Amino acid sequence: MLSLLRKIYHYLWAWISALVYGHPSRGLIVIGITGTKGKSTTVRLLAHIFESVGLSVAAMSSVEFRINGQVQENKTNNTMPGRWFIQRFLARAKKAGCKYAFLEVTSQGVGQSRHRFIDFDEAGMTCLHPEHIESHGSFEEYRGAKVKFFEDVAKFSSKKRKLFFINSGSSEARHFEEAVAGYGRTVFYERATFVQNELGGERDLLGDWFSPDFSLENGALAFAVSRSQDIPREEIIRALQNFSGFGGRMETIKSKKGFEVLIDYAHTPGSLEAVYKHVKEKKKPNRLIGVFGSAGGGRDKWKRAEFGKIASTYCAHVILTAEDPYGENPAEIARQIGEGIKREEGFFEIEVDRGVAIKKAIAMAGEGDIVAITGIGGQRYMHVKSGKIDWDERKIVEGAIAE
Repeated sequence: MLSLLRKIYHYLWAWISALVYGHPSRGLIVIGITGTKGKSTTVRLLAHIFESVGLSVAAMSSVEFRINGQVQENKTNNTMPGRWFIQRFLARAKKAGCKYAFLEVTSQGVGQSRHRFIDFDEAGMTCLHPEHIESHGSFEEYRGAKVKFFEDVAKFSSKKRKLFFINSGSSEARHFEEAVAGYGRTVFYERATFVQNELGGERDLLGDWFSPDFSLENGALAFAVSRSQDIPREEIIRALQNFSGFGGRMETIKSKKGFEVLIDYAHTPGSLEAVYKHVKEKKKPNRLIGVFGSAGGGRDKWKRAEFGKIASTYCAHVILTAEDPYGENPAEIARQIGEGIKREEGFFEIEVDRGVAIKKAIAMAGEGDIVAITGIGGQRYMHVKSGKIDWDERKIVEGAIAE
């Protein structure tokens, strides 16, 4: 009964806010991106491509809010802020003369009906891996929330021309395909097909930022969505070639001593392994030194030991540290990660002060090494027991290198 009342509560808020702001999505071309990883990057790529050809856009992601060239950092601690926020954002975008709005859509946002009464024109999915299991109860429930976004767009959006972009390389693709069968048009995309057909087999055509498979996969989705809006292929490729990334997503800082520091948001086992694998295969470092932790507050405890196993495979040394510990003891979280590490004694150490851990890793790095600092990325705060504290990973790294 309580669960039903919560659903009604969130649904009513979504309806009332849309009503108050005059259903602004009806006057915009709204494109939603969901998935486990790559949502923020794809939204940023789309904004970059569309702005590069002179189109006026709005974009909402876990990183930032963009309206017609004006950028504001997302400090809400929420990828899909609730209540009135999204409808107000869309109303502002419409008033500013935007034609397009790109929204990052999360499973928890869908669970609270934050996507309802937004008339989406297109929906895209990136990839799907286990995440937010404690929150949803199971991977199947988590997947169901992602699929429900597609299903609700298909059934309830008032837009006449609806498109659904599905990653055919995902093992979960069929669930999305089945959800929208008989509605709109389904467009399949895949990294390998994109490279072969659009890049002529030359994956390096887009530059170093797209060298990881997952970045190229996001590029493939952004390309497919852009083509659906009749942006010429040549213009899209040119925009992708000029894309230099953004803070905290595969961001590299080079030292004069010959080592590199990589900052990335990777906070799931799949994304952490993808980062490490890319670094080992493409950059071939002398040593890979990992610095990471895992979120506290009871979030996805299952993945802590998995992080340890992955680090055991790819790293030469690991420093386990705090990473949004919330009310949990960061040392205990690190200990649980350590349970998955099956390497010789001394392979890893625990330093709960993240700033100190970063400085330690950089101090031990030598020529040809890469220090991979993951889990927070471009996030400008860290959640600890007392609340939120300001955080700037790049600034800490640059200070440690200077020392």
